[in-house]
Amino acid sequence: MRRYETIFIIDNDLSEEERSPIFEKLKDLIQQHNGLQVMVDEWGTKRLAYEIKKKVRGYYVCLNYCGSGTLVNEIERFFRIDDRVLKYMTVLLDKDVDIENVKEEIAKAEEANADQIDTPDVDPTDEPDAESKTSDKQENETTLPENNVEGA
Repeated sequence: MRRYETIFIIDNDLSEEERSPIFEKLKDLIQQHNGLQVMVDEWGTKRLAYEIKKKVRGYYVCLNYCGSGTLVNEIERFFRIDDRVLKYMTVLLDKDVDIENVKEEIAKAEEANADQIDTPDVDPTDEPDAESKTSDKQENETTLPENNVEGA
């Protein structure tokens, strides 16, 4: 089995509900062809390098999966048919993949994501009170020396 990465750009005008059928169809295609979906990384809306179908912005997605050449052909056929997909590109990452190692990688990634969700990045109790904010502001202000010009 081989490991692939397909990066595709979806029409930016689509809502979350309108994008989800595309992801469901990809998931179904991967299952039908005995593949393994490793990761779907939604990069979000970005400006396109050049205009595509009169669009200047697109929604970027990176799909990482394992499968055969027929799976890649089916995914790319789906992209050619669907007008919501502006562009796509598939890259072969590895010719011979050990599925067990990939499943372990998926489990570790899911575990890491669960840890990030549980742990807040900023502690709300660390916010300074109003007095310290004003004193910090006063410390940061600089005063310019007065010009002592005689006869002006």
